[in-house]
Amino acid sequence: MTEPTRSRRWRAFYIALGTVCVGLGMVGTVLPVLPTTPFMLVAVWAFFRSHPERAQKLLDHPRWGPPLRDWREQGAIPTRGKIVAVSVMALSWIIVFFTTQGVWIPLIVGVILCCTATFVATRPAPKR
Repeated sequence: MTEPTRSRRWRAFYIALGTVCVGLGMVGTVLPVLPTTPFMLVAVWAFFRSHPERAQKLLDHPRWGPPLRDWREQGAIPTRGKIVAVSVMALSWIIVFFTTQGVWIPLIVGVILCCTATFVATRPAPKR
């Protein structure tokens, strides 16, 4: 396989990934169980690898642009976003705890969620 063919395939893959993630992010704006920002972050990453104009369009978007720029430029998460994310993780763990049998699944899920919550909580707040 030649290099141009390989890079065309990767470009198509990244465009498809970005497009799917934007679609999932849009669904996440109306469904409370589906997060929006992580999908948009993946979309920006994928579009920067394949179609920088689309990535810039997301960064310039009035609704999704500011948190995406905050993360890209500062690695920052707004305080409100941290509170919502950690609260949803706690609620998710409670649901897992009461709907599964045994100890291992709630324990494993709890450890993963604690690590994720710690990561989210320790990110700086954006400097505007």
